[in-house]
Amino acid sequence: MDASAHLQFKPLTVDDIHWVKQFLVHNPSRTCDMTVGGIFLWADYFHYSAAVHRNTLFILGVTEDNTAIPAFSIPVGELPLSDSVSILREYCHTHNIPLTFSAVPQSMVDPLLQLGATNVSELTDWADYLYDANALATFAGKKLMKKRNHVNRFMADHPDAVFAPLTPESIPLILEFYNHQPLPQGKSETAWFDRRETIDMLHHLSQFGFYGAMLSTPEQGVVAFTLGEIIDDTLYVHIEKMNHSVTGSGETICRNFAALMLRNNPALRFINREDASGDEGLRRAKLAYNPVDILPKFNVQF
Repeated sequence: MDASAHLQFKPLTVDDIHWVKQFLVHNPSRTCDMTVGGIFLWADYFHYSAAVHRNTLFILGVTEDNTAIPAFSIPVGELPLSDSVSILREYCHTHNIPLTFSAVPQSMVDPLLQLGATNVSELTDWADYLYDANALATFAGKKLMKKRNHVNRFMADHPDAVFAPLTPESIPLILEFYNHQPLPQGKSETAWFDRRETIDMLHHLSQFGFYGAMLSTPEQGVVAFTLGEIIDDTLYVHIEKMNHSVTGSGETICRNFAALMLRNNPALRFINREDASGDEGLRRAKLAYNPVDILPKFNVQF
């Protein structure tokens, strides 16, 4: 029996978070795809299924730019990359599909080429935006002056605003707020999917194990909330929603959440605020926070 016969892929659900999480410490980069949020918030959209062989996690889904093309994530675990690729080559030969990896971080492109990959294409809409944790926790310096001014405006307009960590008791308030927030006009399919998955995640927050916070005012109640996870030295902000009619609410929760996470996790160095999913307005918004790096991702085919 060839090794690929041991790959019995099963669809991922929130009930799998507890055992998948142990593999994510092996993530070879700071991109968001191999995180609890990156996998389970998008499991339905990208049709993720998973198998474990020789204490290595294999995930099968589709490419990030074309959900009709089967693709694998970079395997993470104890197996060397060369062994994992050999196993997947056998699997793809048996199932008559091409071997394609999607959302491949920059650091893994050359190793895959050395193992025989023949084509590399950049996923320009899916690059992650990486920030210095201290910078987002303070908005210090000239480049973030506009962000700092928006926070000052919010605090002047709402001196009694309350920023607080998320608790199970606050989830109904968050859901009521979010259910009344309209999607901006002209948003893509991913925006509608993001809304559905965010609501589902809030109903299963204890299983996701995310950190979270909310911002509220006496007059309007909840005006923003955010959720993320920490792996090693990086905070991944998976969700950040705000009332866009409340000036400075987005900047305030961004800064306060970064400061809270840094205070509670002194080893934190970076914050990944993820990709723009091809949304030009979102891309400009992410650039306005002055990223220290933009992490490209690729499709790599054999």
